[in-house]
Amino acid sequence: MYHGYLYAHFKRESADGEQIYFALSDGNDPLRFHDLNDGRPVLRSTAGERGVRDPHIVRSPDGSRFYLIATDLRLYDNLDWDRHQRHGSRSIMVWESADLVNWDAGRLVEVAPPEAGNTWAPEAVWDPEQDAYLVHWSSTLYDDPGHLGQSYNRIMYATTRDFREFSEPRVWIDRGWQTIDTTVIEHDSVYYRFLKDERSRGGGAPLGKSVFSETSTSLTAAEWKPLSEGIGLGAITQGEGPLVYKSNTEDKWYLWIDEFTKDRRYVPFETTDLAAGWWTPSEDYTLPADPCHGVVLPVTAEEYDRLAAAW
Repeated sequence: MYHGYLYAHFKRESADGEQIYFALSDGNDPLRFHDLNDGRPVLRSTAGERGVRDPHIVRSPDGSRFYLIATDLRLYDNLDWDRHQRHGSRSIMVWESADLVNWDAGRLVEVAPPEAGNTWAPEAVWDPEQDAYLVHWSSTLYDDPGHLGQSYNRIMYATTRDFREFSEPRVWIDRGWQTIDTTVIEHDSVYYRFLKDERSRGGGAPLGKSVFSETSTSLTAAEWKPLSEGIGLGAITQGEGPLVYKSNTEDKWYLWIDEFTKDRRYVPFETTDLAAGWWTPSEDYTLPADPCHGVVLPVTAEEYDRLAAAW
C-alpha cells in the first residue's frame, strides 16, 4: 500500500527556521531522506506568533484528508523560556489538505484552557472508541490567574472530528513532574506511547532529559503500563521530540530521538519487537540538514510521485 515516507519538520531558530519543511525518502528506504523545495519552507505561518514548531500530520481514517498541526511558537529573537511557558500561545496551527501538496491558508485554533501557559508539540491520533481524533499537547498549568509561582508541564488532550471544534481539554498525563513531547503508535490493538521526562537529570531523576515509553489497549485508559525508560541513552546523551513509524516493507519500527544539544539532532533507532521496548541505534541513515522535531508519514506511490513533482 505504501511506497515511501514524508518527513515534515521545522529547523532550528533562524529567520526562516521555525516554519514547515518537507523531506521525501529515497523510494521505500525508511532511513534516507532528501529535502524538498530546495530546502526552503513549504508552509509558513502568518498568524499568532508567526512561527511554528513540532509539526505532525494525521491521515483521516478514510484516507481522504490530511491535517497538519503544529506549535504556535517562535523562539528566534526571543529566547525567553519563562515567558513562553507562562504567557505563550494557547492555540495550535492547523492546515488541511486532500493530497499533501495543496494546503489551505491555515488557521489558529485555541485548544488549551486559560490556566495554561503554553501549548507545545501537538499531535493527533484517531481514536475509534470515541469516533474522533484525540489531539494531545504539553501545557504548564497555573493556579494563579497571572500564571505566577511554580508549575510543570502536563500532557493535555481534547477530541475533535474536524479540527475546528474541540471538546473541553483534559489532563491526559500528570506525573507530578515535567513531561513533554508525546507521540503514539498502535500495533496489534496496543497503543505505544513515547514521551520525554523533562526533569533535569539528578538524584531524583536519574533518567531526566530522556525518552520513556508505556502501553495501553485504550488511548484514554487511566493507567498505562511502563515499558522502557532512558531509551537510547549511551548512543545519545539526552533526547526529546520522539517520532515513531513502521517500515512499509517489514515488521520493523523506527524511533527517532532528537539529541537537542548536538549538531546532528535526530538519531534513528530501530526494533523488530515493538513490545520488547529495546531499541538499537540505526547504523546507516541520511537525514536532511538540521532535522528537528516532526513526523514521518508513510505515503502511497501516487502521493510520493505528487510530492516529488510539486517540490
